[in-house]
Amino acid sequence: MERVTGIGGVFFRSSDPESLGRWYAEHLGIDEVPHSYGGEVWTQDAGPTVFAPFGADHEGPPLGPSGWGVNFRVADLDAMVEQLRTAGVDVEVDAETYPNGRFAQLSDPEGNAIQLWQPA
Repeated sequence: MERVTGIGGVFFRSSDPESLGRWYAEHLGIDEVPHSYGGEVWTQDAGPTVFAPFGADHEGPPLGPSGWGVNFRVADLDAMVEQLRTAGVDVEVDAETYPNGRFAQLSDPEGNAIQLWQPA
């Protein structure tokens, strides 16, 4: 069976795409989408990626009020949380350390759910 090799993009609606793109670049280091095909794009590090549909009644992490969420791997959760909090972003760190690592929850300026994950 032929298989996909990874996620090539995450697409969602925004009331202000340019501003939201700048927010992700400034706070999470995700390069903005280039204006031409030859422009540089954000390249993620190789690593585990979970693709997990949830039931219609699921509430809470990692899904937000719109019914979707994105989980980003980080090398140092504490450093990322401090960076975000210093910039005025509200971040909630899970008190529990799980067998697969540590997690934190936040939302972008439009309320979209973001989960940060430092793998074990």
